[in-house]
Amino acid sequence: MKILGIESSCDETAASMIEIKNGDMKVLSNVVFSQIDIHKKYGGVVPEIAARNHIIKILPVINEAVKKTKPDVIAVTAGPGLVSSLLIGIETAKTLSYVWQKPIIGVNHLAGHIYSSWLEVKKKPTFPILALIVSGGHTELVLIKSHLNFKIIGQTRDDAVGEAFDKVAKMLGLGYPGGPAVSAMAAKFYEQKSISKKIKFPRPMINDDNFDFSFSGIKTSVLYQIQKDKQYQQSLPEYCAAFQQAAIDVLIHKTVKAAKKYKIKSVLLAGGVAANLELRKQLGENIKKELPNVGYHIPDLKYTTDNAAMIAAASYFYARTKKFTPWQKIKVDCNMKLKSVK
Repeated sequence: MKILGIESSCDETAASMIEIKNGDMKVLSNVVFSQIDIHKKYGGVVPEIAARNHIIKILPVINEAVKKTKPDVIAVTAGPGLVSSLLIGIETAKTLSYVWQKPIIGVNHLAGHIYSSWLEVKKKPTFPILALIVSGGHTELVLIKSHLNFKIIGQTRDDAVGEAFDKVAKMLGLGYPGGPAVSAMAAKFYEQKSISKKIKFPRPMINDDNFDFSFSGIKTSVLYQIQKDKQYQQSLPEYCAAFQQAAIDVLIHKTVKAAKKYKIKSVLLAGGVAANLELRKQLGENIKKELPNVGYHIPDLKYTTDNAAMIAAASYFYARTKKFTPWQKIKVDCNMKLKSVK
């Protein structure tokens, strides 16, 4: 089976062709046009500008991904995301479905992040699975007992962790996107091995009897500390390292706690913040120490940020149910919830 995936939920225009044989996924193409440089000067994504650039780039990106091979199935992100951006992908996919007479599947963006761990891997995750999804718009712990059987057991009550990284970066004058900027500055602190000022930030909800998160308080604590510290710009690496570690500590503690409670066999790390090297490393170390019999799965770095290969990967499991939606009925849902498919 060959699947064309289309992703346009935010500011990346992406298309990918994957081929599945005996359950193994091979990525034939993975084309991404990123708008980061376009939105940098605004300090974040401007929806109207994002949609305009999707219109310009979506057909060239799809043409590059497809080349001369028509897919058996078309998969497209239906939500969640920016409505104006999602519409470009959806309408393009519907048109291709009609012209090529191929079935179409509307995919939840978060399911795509989860199934990025199935792309080009030798060892697949084993159920029951716990997925930690971390991105600019989402922070969730998802229990997965079987394919497409999702249950959110924890989520952020305010800022997503990626959003907190972006806001802290803006406070410190590090620019956009904030996640890579903060982690790069934190890496400088570790390399310098400077004498620490013992800058510390809170770990909100780390000891609460639930699996929810809150990152707004860490962000506010950073703001209060730099307002008091007139020389904070001389200690940017340390501020970034302290903030990043506070966020990582909460994510790891909640994930390990949930994995123990639900007797998990595999833990997945997914989403744009899964590209954070310290989070990847420290979560793996903690799982190995606390849960030695639990598998740890992280996608290749190129599949952590928004891409269409992950959308195609998720759609394969939808396609196996044979529950396709007529192209006329595929709709955008910018607040789409991650729901199980029976």
